[in-house]
Amino acid sequence: MAVIVTAGGQASGLVAKAVTSTVPIVFITGEDPVKLGLVAGLNRPGGNATGVSMFLSEMEAKRLALLRELIPGAPLIGVLVNPRSPSIDTQLNDVHSAAQALGQPIHIVNASNEREIDAAFAALAQRKVAAVLVCANAYLTSRRDQIVALAAQYSIPTIHDQSEFAAAGGLMSYGTDLADAYRLMGAYAGQILKGEKPANLPVQQSTKFEFVINLKTAKALRLEIPPALSARADKVIE
Repeated sequence: MAVIVTAGGQASGLVAKAVTSTVPIVFITGEDPVKLGLVAGLNRPGGNATGVSMFLSEMEAKRLALLRELIPGAPLIGVLVNPRSPSIDTQLNDVHSAAQALGQPIHIVNASNEREIDAAFAALAQRKVAAVLVCANAYLTSRRDQIVALAAQYSIPTIHDQSEFAAAGGLMSYGTDLADAYRLMGAYAGQILKGEKPANLPVQQSTKFEFVINLKTAKALRLEIPPALSARADKVIE
């Protein structure tokens, strides 16, 4: 039995799903796979696809709390979202709820292309935000070099959903450990090759998370990382 493993996010999974309804597919996605139409349900996927959901967008509240811990009493924190994200409603609800619980004023800006990302950071700098939460989204991840460069240009601390941002120069990241998520994908591909049907394999969620701090970026921003925050980091880039 053949199997298609669609590494690279939900876009490749959706393409494979559109091409075949019979060949088994193992996907990985940061968005809700039910809302995307990849599966009928998490416990009972149905059809020919199953895989791993990182639910990156579900952790925006945690990332906002980490920014608040980095800069206690921040007068204003910016939030960058892609309004075209399938998870936009969930993201905004979680961010607004978290901000209200923390008593943290936020300013939300939208961006779904290069020009809008430039304009968003210019607007955030004009509002003098203390930091920016870049919400999880495949397109924004694809523009990480642009986003990291703009954050450096305007001297704005940022937090992201994937460690690739921190490796590229973003200040902090908190999200699913990608190596663990891909390990789960490989295990499912192996089970399918041995005869299991995707319809009977529940969508998995990686339970291993990674918190990364880039100290080089903190130094460039002249920002002191609280010791308690540094102590909780899984990885520190120096």
